[in-house]
Amino acid sequence: MSLDNETGLDRPGIRVRPVSGLVAADYFAPGYFVWAVLIANLARIGYEEKNMYMAAYDWRISFQNTEVRDRSLSRIKSNIELMVATNGGKKVVVIPHSMGVLYFLHFMKWVEAPAPMGGGGGSDWCAKHIKAVMNIGGPFLGVPKSVAGLFSIEARDIAVARTFAPGFLEKDVFGLQTLQHLMRMTRTWDSTMSMIPKGGDTIWGSLDWSPDVSYNCSVKKRKNNDTHNAFQNDKESLGLMKNISYGRLISFGKDIAELHSSKLERLDFRGALKGRNLANTSNCDVWTEYHDMGVEGIKAVTDYKAYTADSVLDLLHFVAPKMMKRGDAHFSYGIADDLDDEKYKHYKYWSNPLETTLPNAPDMEIYSMYGVGIPTERAYVYKLTPQSECYIPFQIDTSANGGNEYSCLRDGVYSSDGDETVPVLSAGFMCAKGWRGRTRFNPSGIRTFIREYDHAPPANLLEGRGTQSGAHVDILGNFALLEDIIRVAAGASGEDLGGDRVHSEIFKWSEKIILDL
Repeated sequence: MSLDNETGLDRPGIRVRPVSGLVAADYFAPGYFVWAVLIANLARIGYEEKNMYMAAYDWRISFQNTEVRDRSLSRIKSNIELMVATNGGKKVVVIPHSMGVLYFLHFMKWVEAPAPMGGGGGSDWCAKHIKAVMNIGGPFLGVPKSVAGLFSIEARDIAVARTFAPGFLEKDVFGLQTLQHLMRMTRTWDSTMSMIPKGGDTIWGSLDWSPDVSYNCSVKKRKNNDTHNAFQNDKESLGLMKNISYGRLISFGKDIAELHSSKLERLDFRGALKGRNLANTSNCDVWTEYHDMGVEGIKAVTDYKAYTADSVLDLLHFVAPKMMKRGDAHFSYGIADDLDDEKYKHYKYWSNPLETTLPNAPDMEIYSMYGVGIPTERAYVYKLTPQSECYIPFQIDTSANGGNEYSCLRDGVYSSDGDETVPVLSAGFMCAKGWRGRTRFNPSGIRTFIREYDHAPPANLLEGRGTQSGAHVDILGNFALLEDIIRVAAGASGEDLGGDRVHSEIFKWSEKIILDL
């Protein structure tokens, strides 16, 4: 599954390609549905292969490279054109999920851009062919989880597993070096860099401020009609979190995470020399870029102590220069000053909603549909790993806990509201504010709707993964979400659905973000 570390494309002699057709992602494994429930429900109202198309693509490679290597974007364009032409001119409803949301953002720019960089469909292609885009679990502004994944090949689950079985994943138990192999593989996948948080400190917060710090992480299950009260900024829970800023995506130590920035003594890591690694790496059966950092480079990273969304980009360039060099050719993470600047015609900006515009399609609708009510990874407390052969020098400090029922710090991870993978801030901000009405990011005033689904776990084993789940993948079996999609696929509009359906504080958090619209 690894790709070439220089090109981000196939390694010599190895070709892995996505399956095509509806079977490409109906089930992940026998009994574990992905799109199967939605496909079956759409079939009940008359959909079949001639008017329902699964756009499978290789999710490892960069979005533009799916066109260069596989002509995936061209296939989507021609399939949509065929469906519109053979179904009486009716426009399509597009239903992207997770990374597919960013991929389709890229597609909407590609299809209207002139060849050879784009598909040459013309400036009215989306207006002619797309009725609605119903984005499910969309990481529009990236996910903090991707930072931990690229930095130390961790998320909360892996970090906790290391606590229960110290050394099992990273050392030579059975001669495996599991995490190193995973790091080497995933760092060859350019697509992982599409998920790095976008918008910098403006969106995600600074050392002392973040828009979504008011989330109450009490694990007590709320009744459906208590949702609003559970998220209110009551004095008790706010008092316990007053020194916390989720803007510090990475902090080296719990004390650093809680210390006011005026008391932080930091040494800048940028430009620091990378010395020789004292550990013997000759026995390593897998090389990672950390082997080239040396103790001086590793110390420079920890001496900076706290990283926000802006400085995390510099950090990733420092610890993984080869990977980020490839990523910089395909993705961007800023906020555009002037969207009329010629540079924004380049494909590297097309999947960042803060550096591109929606198509000129005033009759189109865009939905952001996602789960809420599940603590979702937002920031991390890290520590140095004891030096050893072939080691990854940084890991989440699972001993860092908040110490009370309201605390959002558990096992070294700060949580905010979301679907367990994508925070509400990333999934909801663009439809709540960035694209709401006629803005510079949405010049034709495409109507946007937020549809949130409050998570409720399955009541018993017979419910399987649940019919009211808000979890990132399980939401594809959520009855309320399925009903919304089926109604739009049958001709309804966002107004017919009742407009916005909101349980979280996304509108309140969005107002705290100062952004020129």
